[in-house]
Amino acid sequence: PGGKIVPELSLEIITDDVARICNRDVVFVDTNWQDMSKARQAIEQAPPGSIILMQNTRFHPGETTNDPELAARMASLGDFFVNDAFSAAHRAHASTEGLAHLLPSAAGRAMEKELAALTRGLGNPKRPVIALVGGAKVSTKIDLLENLLSKVDALVIGGAMANTFLHAAGLSIGNSLCEKDLHEVAIRIMDRATEEQCSIILPVDAVVAFKFEANAKHMLYGVDAIAETGMILDIGPSSIERIKGAIDDANTIIWNGPLGAFEIEPFDRGTLEVAKYVATRTKRGQLISIAGGGDTVAALSHAGVKDQFTYVSTAGGAFLEWMEGKTLPGIAALQQ
Repeated sequence: PGGKIVPELSLEIITDDVARICNRDVVFVDTNWQDMSKARQAIEQAPPGSIILMQNTRFHPGETTNDPELAARMASLGDFFVNDAFSAAHRAHASTEGLAHLLPSAAGRAMEKELAALTRGLGNPKRPVIALVGGAKVSTKIDLLENLLSKVDALVIGGAMANTFLHAAGLSIGNSLCEKDLHEVAIRIMDRATEEQCSIILPVDAVVAFKFEANAKHMLYGVDAIAETGMILDIGPSSIERIKGAIDDANTIIWNGPLGAFEIEPFDRGTLEVAKYVATRTKRGQLISIAGGGDTVAALSHAGVKDQFTYVSTAGGAFLEWMEGKTLPGIAALQQ
């Protein structure tokens, strides 16, 4: 809320749920994070084993600027700091980064589980490793693609971002979504993949429609023969089989982003088929599968296989920045 008090974003609403889930007494303190006397009084009066739930830290402008004075006020309330919010670990905020330098600090169990899974995916993976990257725009995932080239053995590029690579390869993609200004970036990534001996797998056929709407009239085309007014909205059956073959050769898969316009039928087929295939191989013990990102989690839920992957991260930005090889301030502070 930009450092402002927004009543509908108050954490008071979750008090009863925290009490029920933790089976503990919970006292909510509506502090303004400026005067801590109310919080100290609540802590002193609380019975042993109870939980003090504080107000939303983002109601104070110093949270997002990592204000050292705010971090010090937070630290004055406790003896230890446990950070269990991997989803906020990419933010250098007072409650995620600043506080960790002021108290004996540790990662919580959920963060520990997340880091162990991610290390299994890219840090120390069982090879061969395949990455599946989809979504709409190359521009939002350049750092991700660049980082993966030296870490994985094969890279599947799907979704509308594949159109940019097909266009860079000299193919006509009709009226499909494409970032034509990233032509040189796409070529650079493909050239570097060759240097790193990383196989790039692009669609070879596509489901093409002429309107972006559910159940729009559609046809199957090879990617070398897309209709001039057509839009690529999903990968075709030959592409699906090609991806399955690459998955057969892998021991670990990392997935971020859908392979088509999975929000509307029937253009969800490619994403659903590949998701179910990954889930089947995971259940058989043939594959370690790690996925993350908002659209990815939604797609796996849509396919009914979210619980069948080895690990699904619910951290959006933090998962993406970790895959990009960036230092996450919230984790770096704990390590220091």
